[in-house]
Amino acid sequence: MGTPAGTAAAPDPGPAGPLATESAEQSVPRRLLAVATRLFAEKGFDRTSVQEIVDAANVTKGAMYHYFDSKDDLLAEIYARVLRMQMSRLQEIAGSGGPVADRVGRAAADVVVSTIDHLDDATISFRSLHQLTAEKQREVRLERRRYHELFRSLITEGQQAGVFTDRVPADLVVDFYFGSVHHLSTWYRPDGELSPQQIGDYYADLLLTALRAQ
Repeated sequence: MGTPAGTAAAPDPGPAGPLATESAEQSVPRRLLAVATRLFAEKGFDRTSVQEIVDAANVTKGAMYHYFDSKDDLLAEIYARVLRMQMSRLQEIAGSGGPVADRVGRAAADVVVSTIDHLDDATISFRSLHQLTAEKQREVRLERRRYHELFRSLITEGQQAGVFTDRVPADLVVDFYFGSVHHLSTWYRPDGELSPQQIGDYYADLLLTALRAQ
């Protein structure tokens, strides 16, 4: 059929056009990560084979190894992608200005909500990061330390301003709080009475109450 009069024909780049190629290339790692996340959460990292991952993602092993050197790389990226997102949000909150107690409260609630929003990722990380190679574990710990250091800097700012008590070192405050956050995957249930935001607000309130200068 022809194009109606007065209507320009839309360009057809074809399946091999640059936009289609770019989209297909981008979709492969996303698909691999989505499938690996589901399988690792359901079966465990050690009980999931590379063959199961590529079969479920409908790609070849060669395609997977084009993007990820190993199953370890998939596990590390599952953790890293959430941490990158959380780091970006923490940087925005930390640099937003306003009372430090408000920023700490927002940051404390945000890490709870974002962890629950990516609970499969959190579950995998809690259970399986120790199974990474020593080199991968060092990389993961380095990225996590950067996040904790930025969070700690907010605690220190509040302590120096006299808003927060300095009875407990900021390092211990951060370790204690994130120890609680990391255990969310062991008890949180989507059908529970509290929403993720409510849980985040309660966690933040507990932290701020403990930090408040007497």
